[in-house]
Amino acid sequence: MKTKFIKGIATVLLASAVLAACGTEESAEPTNGEEAKGLDTNLVTIATGGASGPYNIIGTALGERYSSELGINSKTQTTGASVENVNLIMQEKVEMAFLMSDVLSEAVEGVGNFPEKVENISQIAALYPNFVQIVTTVDSGINSFEDLKGKRIAVGAQNSGVEVNARNLLEGHGITYDDVEEDYLGYAEAADALKAGKLDAAFLTSGIPNASLMELEQGLDMKLVPVDPEKIKEIAQDQAYFIAMDIPAGTYGNEEAVPTAAIMNALVVRSDMSDDDVYKLTKSFFEGLGELANAHQAAADISVEAAQQGMVAPVHPGAQRYYDEQ
Repeated sequence: MKTKFIKGIATVLLASAVLAACGTEESAEPTNGEEAKGLDTNLVTIATGGASGPYNIIGTALGERYSSELGINSKTQTTGASVENVNLIMQEKVEMAFLMSDVLSEAVEGVGNFPEKVENISQIAALYPNFVQIVTTVDSGINSFEDLKGKRIAVGAQNSGVEVNARNLLEGHGITYDDVEEDYLGYAEAADALKAGKLDAAFLTSGIPNASLMELEQGLDMKLVPVDPEKIKEIAQDQAYFIAMDIPAGTYGNEEAVPTAAIMNALVVRSDMSDDDVYKLTKSFFEGLGELANAHQAAADISVEAAQQGMVAPVHPGAQRYYDEQ
């Protein structure tokens, strides 16, 4: 009888110890959104754009942050930018991408470059504005957007957001590719062609300042072509992602602000990524904005407060969870 009693006490004590241990483990779990580090996936590849563009510079800094903070292998992939980036998301070759809202809008609506709606793409945030920077030389005779007709112009790399908005702005002004000599060149190639006298003008749509234009400014008497704000408002009736903004005075030695069109950039992920992973990626992204702004000043215009304004694709549930906590 005594033996049975002792065994019973031991059983109770053991059960109590187990319960206490469970209680301790539960109380040690992170609360209030403080998640344990690490992701379900070990690889996060970020599709960016041209090597000298803000996408690639900011994306490289972001990949380094993810690798060090989350303990994963995160790297960038240099691409032809927006359209190619959407295709890479569709093909599940990358997990995350930077792109322009005009291309993202086409993708989710299944128009333009995308004959069918792209389903496996979700937005994390609206980022900073991309300014349409139309550059020419002082002696080119190009003083207005309409003067581009009949000229040799670079419209951006093929399958890029630059080319999409260049074409849409041209058409909005009654100009088609039949009216110009278009050349599909990225930032650095377009700047080199302008310097060599092989182009009359070039579209370089990006955050400001653009590294290729800063370099071009040093060796060429260049100027920026303005775009009439009233014309932008008219075009925006069909292409709602266009907004009128000014390139500030002094950006490239310009004495006065230059009116132009702008398009918000977007950070997207594959929709099939887990909510927890996207939550952690989103949280790390916003907590690292200082680092990203040090890499490129365009990132200084990104904020949690504005990140949900101007979204053109469904927000990923993991990102929404982060916003709900703020």
